[in-house]
Amino acid sequence: MASLGDVTNTAPPEPMRIDVLRLILVGLGVWALALVLTLAVPALHTGARQWWPWSCVCGLILGGLGYLYVWRGRGNASSA
Repeated sequence: MASLGDVTNTAPPEPMRIDVLRLILVGLGVWALALVLTLAVPALHTGARQWWPWSCVCGLILGGLGYLYVWRGRGNASSA
Protein backbone atom coordinates (compact mmCIF):
# COMPACT_ATOMS: atom_id res chain seq x y z
CA MET A 1 0.00 0.00 0.00
CA ALA A 2 1.39 3.39 -1.01
CA SER A 3 1.36 6.21 1.49
CA LEU A 4 0.86 9.86 0.68
CA GLY A 5 4.59 10.48 1.01
CA ASP A 6 5.50 7.82 -1.57
CA VAL A 7 6.49 9.66 -4.75
CA THR A 8 8.74 7.06 -6.34
CA ASN A 9 6.32 6.25 -9.17
CA THR A 10 5.51 9.78 -10.25
CA ALA A 11 7.16 11.57 -13.14
CA PRO A 12 8.67 15.00 -12.54
CA PRO A 13 6.44 17.87 -13.69
CA GLU A 14 7.11 19.51 -17.02
CA PRO A 15 8.66 22.99 -16.82
CA MET A 16 6.26 25.85 -17.46
CA ARG A 17 6.65 27.66 -20.76
CA ILE A 18 6.70 31.39 -20.09
CA ASP A 19 7.21 34.25 -22.51
CA VAL A 20 9.94 35.99 -20.51
CA LEU A 21 10.01 39.10 -22.70
CA ARG A 22 6.30 39.66 -22.12
CA LEU A 23 6.79 39.13 -18.39
CA ILE A 24 9.57 41.73 -18.33
CA LEU A 25 7.37 44.17 -20.28
CA VAL A 26 4.58 43.73 -17.74
CA GLY A 27 7.06 44.48 -14.96
CA LEU A 28 8.28 47.57 -16.80
CA GLY A 29 4.68 48.71 -17.16
CA VAL A 30 4.09 48.31 -13.44
CA TRP A 31 7.24 50.32 -12.64
CA ALA A 32 6.16 53.03 -15.09
CA LEU A 33 2.70 53.19 -13.51
CA ALA A 34 4.26 53.42 -10.06
CA LEU A 35 6.50 56.25 -11.25
CA VAL A 36 3.55 58.19 -12.68
CA LEU A 37 1.57 57.70 -9.47
CA THR A 38 4.42 58.76 -7.21
CA LEU A 39 5.00 61.89 -9.29
CA ALA A 40 1.28 62.73 -9.57
CA VAL A 41 0.55 62.50 -5.84
CA PRO A 42 2.73 64.98 -3.94
CA ALA A 43 2.43 63.06 -0.66
CA LEU A 44 4.20 60.11 -2.30
CA HIS A 45 7.37 61.99 -3.19
CA THR A 46 7.90 64.52 -0.44
CA GLY A 47 9.57 64.32 2.93
CA ALA A 48 10.75 60.88 3.95
CA ARG A 49 9.35 59.41 0.73
CA GLN A 50 11.44 61.44 -1.70
CA TRP A 51 13.33 58.28 -2.72
CA TRP A 52 10.19 56.52 -4.00
CA PRO A 53 10.31 57.95 -7.56
CA TRP A 54 14.00 57.05 -7.77
CA SER A 55 13.28 53.44 -6.89
CA CYS A 56 10.78 53.38 -9.77
CA VAL A 57 13.41 54.84 -12.10
CA CYS A 58 15.89 52.18 -10.97
CA GLY A 59 13.28 49.49 -11.58
CA LEU A 60 12.74 50.80 -15.11
CA ILE A 61 16.48 50.93 -15.82
CA LEU A 62 17.18 47.45 -14.46
CA GLY A 63 14.11 46.04 -16.20
CA GLY A 64 15.26 47.60 -19.47
CA LEU A 65 18.69 46.05 -19.06
CA GLY A 66 17.08 42.69 -18.29
CA TYR A 67 14.89 43.01 -21.38
CA LEU A 68 17.92 43.68 -23.57
CA TYR A 69 19.78 40.76 -21.99
CA VAL A 70 16.96 38.30 -22.66
CA TRP A 71 16.12 39.77 -26.08
CA ARG A 72 19.71 39.25 -27.26
CA GLY A 73 19.44 35.59 -26.30
CA ARG A 74 21.71 35.40 -23.28
CA GLY A 75 18.95 35.03 -20.73
CA ASN A 76 17.05 32.09 -22.14
CA ALA A 77 17.63 28.55 -20.96
CA SER A 78 16.93 26.85 -24.30
CA SER A 79 20.63 26.61 -25.12
CA ALA A 80 21.64 25.47 -21.62
